[in-house]
Amino acid sequence: MDYFDLNTNLTDEDIALRDAARQFAEKEMRPVARQLDLLSADAAVAEDSPLWPFLKKAYSLGYHKILLPEYYGGLGSSALQTSLIFEELAWGSFGLALLTTVVCFPFYLICITNEEHLIEQFVVPFCECTDGSIRGCWGITEPGHGSDHVNMGEAFFSSPKLKGDVRAKLDGDEYVINGQKSAWVSGGTIATHTMLHVQLDPSKGFAGNGICILPLDLPGVSRGKPLEKIGQRDLNQGEIFFDDVRIPKEWMFVDPDFYVPMIDMILNAANLSMANWSVGLSRAAFDEAFTYAQERIQGLSPIIDHFTTKQRLFTMFTRVEAARAYVRAAMELNLNISPPHVEYSIAAKTLGTDWAFENANEAIQLLGGNGLTREYLPEKLFRDARAAMIEDGNNEMLRQHGGHVLKENYPRGPLDF
Repeated sequence: MDYFDLNTNLTDEDIALRDAARQFAEKEMRPVARQLDLLSADAAVAEDSPLWPFLKKAYSLGYHKILLPEYYGGLGSSALQTSLIFEELAWGSFGLALLTTVVCFPFYLICITNEEHLIEQFVVPFCECTDGSIRGCWGITEPGHGSDHVNMGEAFFSSPKLKGDVRAKLDGDEYVINGQKSAWVSGGTIATHTMLHVQLDPSKGFAGNGICILPLDLPGVSRGKPLEKIGQRDLNQGEIFFDDVRIPKEWMFVDPDFYVPMIDMILNAANLSMANWSVGLSRAAFDEAFTYAQERIQGLSPIIDHFTTKQRLFTMFTRVEAARAYVRAAMELNLNISPPHVEYSIAAKTLGTDWAFENANEAIQLLGGNGLTREYLPEKLFRDARAAMIEDGNNEMLRQHGGHVLKENYPRGPLDF
């Protein structure tokens, strides 16, 4: 359904970008996502998969470089415009919206560090790519380590007992990398490059980590099978293995001295993205429930005429509007300052994903038995929303880290500045 936007100051450019993304989501993303959801994980990335024409179209429109600065060839959208576009894309498909964005993560991080030689070598070609042939991924999660990678406030983070599954050792002018990233790396089996987290100094635990850019066609790199899962099946995920992979030492662009503040910057961008996509999913669930309630006849009238249905639909509507308002405010704050106030991004992600799941769950309940069938969209939205509560830091861990940030930054309470 069409929405009245609480922000009455949207410019003509804002509205045009939003409407273009909405059309792309409806005409391109939604049909492809439904097709991919029904395929096996292997078939979803096979040569004849509809994924590849979709990615080419997304790249041709510049959605792959939405987070990158215009100076280097990125889309150059404002924080509000990015929020508008992200919401529309995720209305079409949470998984494809995530994939279309995570492809830029290695290149986005290089821009943050302002390493000019790496920008020319990696970022500029990515921004110039229009066919989807250059695809990044975020290589952080490991078989033995998930959310502890970003839980910097806890004592274990700097413990020498915390051993990473991927380690790098300096050998002359090169780093030698060995280990494995887990099956949850988004885009892991189809990416051409990875933003790779490695342990450089095991005596410092994960505080001794670094981050490098690594092309995945180097000798010693191999992949696992694409992951089969219940939710976001349109998002490719899979393992990456490293066996004596060598890279120039200048590709290790984040060392342990800068690793902890960089994690907050990465967490900020990832959580803000997740929050915006969650608003799109939450809205999609409300749309499906609202439309169905007008068409489904029970007790001689459409169920939207039933007293409790009106209450439930309005609660869903309220979640969408409240989440959108908060998420946009967090975007405007944390995409315009450095370093970010990451607690606001964490709040946006946890609130947004929780409410998206509640809306998807309510949509199934309102559709009744039809909500459980693949003929209707809510069952997919439900599965996708459930995955979002674990991605990019599960919500419990994120709230724990957010609480640590509050404790450190606001010793007398958040309102006492």
